[in-house]
Amino acid sequence: MLLSLSVRIAEEFHSKEEASMPIGDLSRLAKRCGYGALCMRASQVGVHSPPEAVEEAAGCLAETGLAVSMVTGDFDTVYNNEKGPSALTNITPHLDLAKRLGAPRIRVALKQESDIAHARRAADEAAEHGIQLVHQCHTLSLFETVESIERTLSAIDRPNFGLVYEPANLEICGQDYGQATIERLAKWIFNVYLQNQLLKPDGALTLPTWCGGDVSFDLISVHSPGGVDFDRVFAGLKAVGYAGTVTVHQSAQPGETPEESASGTADFLRGLI
Repeated sequence: MLLSLSVRIAEEFHSKEEASMPIGDLSRLAKRCGYGALCMRASQVGVHSPPEAVEEAAGCLAETGLAVSMVTGDFDTVYNNEKGPSALTNITPHLDLAKRLGAPRIRVALKQESDIAHARRAADEAAEHGIQLVHQCHTLSLFETVESIERTLSAIDRPNFGLVYEPANLEICGQDYGQATIERLAKWIFNVYLQNQLLKPDGALTLPTWCGGDVSFDLISVHSPGGVDFDRVFAGLKAVGYAGTVTVHQSAQPGETPEESASGTADFLRGLI
């Protein structure tokens, strides 16, 4: 498995548009901590970025020898808002960005059944360039529950359209995230996102879901005890022979620097891998 660090490490949980460090510093941090790739988001470079910013990012990645595991090219997808699916109706700029950064996949969003037809067309265009489209397990989307994920991916029915498996979002939605679910969705798992939380009624954060109403929780570091059972997650991934990318998809928590967070999580995940 390839360890990837999301540039979200340099974002706040509720503020995903401003980066707290430049791409060069972030690339070198990831390299020092033992990651092989960055997961690129619009806070660093996206379809809105001027060409010189994209070229700078590409140069930093080449200098450090890091791959780009995935691109999320706009803020609407990041925020999973009502405009999130708009990339599906104009996927070309996202493909151009992914190709320049050498990324094999692009994250997209689906909110309603009518988005499925757009997803098929976008996947067909992406396939012409050898690029995958993926959707994260995510609240307030067609990828909330295991049943909905399976139904939607079956309806899209494109070999290059798959899933970013993310156990924390499944847990928020009251779904099993262990081996049985991983086996059920295995053929679509193109990427894995990891973040951690403690579900609690008085949690500091609350997210709405379609399937279960509001859910409260505290964010904790991936390498902190409690929260998501990562032993179960990796047992399931190994059972299906998953050998792809595992991405740390979480900002640094209070009391730790981005480097402390990235380093501690990398050490923890290497032990599980």
